[in-house]
Amino acid sequence: MAEWVNARIEKVTDWTDSLFSITMTAPVDPFIAGQFAKLALEIDGERVQRAYSYVNAPGDEKLEFYLVTVPEGKLSPRLHALQPGQQVMITKQAAGFFVLDEIPDCKTLWMLATGTAIGPYLSILQEGKGLERFDNIVLLHAARYAQDLSYLPLMQQLQQRYGAQLRIQTVVSREEIAGSLTGRVPALIESGELEAAVGLKMDAADSHIMLCGNPQMVRDTQQMLKETRAMRKHLKRKPGHITSEHYW
Repeated sequence: MAEWVNARIEKVTDWTDSLFSITMTAPVDPFIAGQFAKLALEIDGERVQRAYSYVNAPGDEKLEFYLVTVPEGKLSPRLHALQPGQQVMITKQAAGFFVLDEIPDCKTLWMLATGTAIGPYLSILQEGKGLERFDNIVLLHAARYAQDLSYLPLMQQLQQRYGAQLRIQTVVSREEIAGSLTGRVPALIESGELEAAVGLKMDAADSHIMLCGNPQMVRDTQQMLKETRAMRKHLKRKPGHITSEHYW
């Protein structure tokens, strides 16, 4: 059984009408960058809980989560309505295997995310441990509109920090914006547009692909990489080229 502790809300940041971040403090156990915790509230006598990835680096005093409000959802609208000083329950121990220790050595690490699934990559990059074994890192954030790229300023700061090792790329699917690619992630890979934009090749010999986000994007991208790039899912007993996490 999960052990729950109380977290104190420090700040709720509205990015758009539906996207927001919660910053809190809580006596949680140390976690590994890329892992998630569960947040919960008592609603009508029931503990309603959902899993959310840490955005902050391990060791940061303030814990940060990036969420989307589901209008008819049981939990997210109530989390959005929380005020500084109020409390939310959080699991003391983090969980999940979407972490760098599970990623094999490669020349280029591709971190591909849709929506709020950018969170675990930001945690990994803000911590900065274990990344020296990759020559190149590509951080891609795909969203519907440019206004949904909430953490683009942080991504740009990280690019400054890592220099030539890190390349960032944004993708929007429903409008055309300078500097962003337009379309769906699997189509942009299949066409070669993504590789052309970042100046790197995505191939089975030198690349490992991390996929996190919309389950349809994850499935479609995995299938396309299997068919066109001879890539397969990475398993401990059978090393491969793709590590994925469905985000809901």
